[in-house]
Amino acid sequence: MNKKPKIIGITGGIGSGKTTVAKLFSELGIPLFIADDEAKKLMNNDEEVIAKLISLFGNEAYKNNTLNRAYISEQVFKNKQLLEALNNIVHPAVQKKFESWYKKQDAPYVLYEAAILIEKGRTEYFDKIILVTASKQERIERVKKRDQISEDQIEQRMNNQWSDDKKEKFADFVIKNSILDKTKENVLFIHNFLKNN
Repeated sequence: MNKKPKIIGITGGIGSGKTTVAKLFSELGIPLFIADDEAKKLMNNDEEVIAKLISLFGNEAYKNNTLNRAYISEQVFKNKQLLEALNNIVHPAVQKKFESWYKKQDAPYVLYEAAILIEKGRTEYFDKIILVTASKQERIERVKKRDQISEDQIEQRMNNQWSDDKKEKFADFVIKNSILDKTKENVLFIHNFLKNN
């Protein structure tokens, strides 16, 4: 009987490059669960989640049977209560998905990647937490390139997340993600540590 894999949380603010870092672990053969991707799938395909979102946001929540992301983003960024309600629909569904995925994994550890992992007060759930950081300017540039949105919109999103300093208190490892080679070295170091401890 194999030991159950450790559950490692990996997180970081918008534009920190946490997905890039998570994928470096996955290249080392570590199973990777990306909570945001799963959330998108559920919001587009899970009938129960879809019904709840329509009752929360109205029919504009979906356009041509596809989640109207722009509309929902606009609603929740202005309204903390709505954001909370959205999270209360999506997060339990993602958690259920993770648990059934986790049962099928056979590795020394698995990675659970999520943007707001520490903020949700879920640190106890994970064996270790990896925080990915980058300078504010680097993060803004990355998000501008990726999402084609204004600096103001990016700042707004950043303000919805905790600062790196606040998150570092909860992290077991911090990867400063500026120079890719250095990031890869850090990933390898953490990987070896997690594999052997």
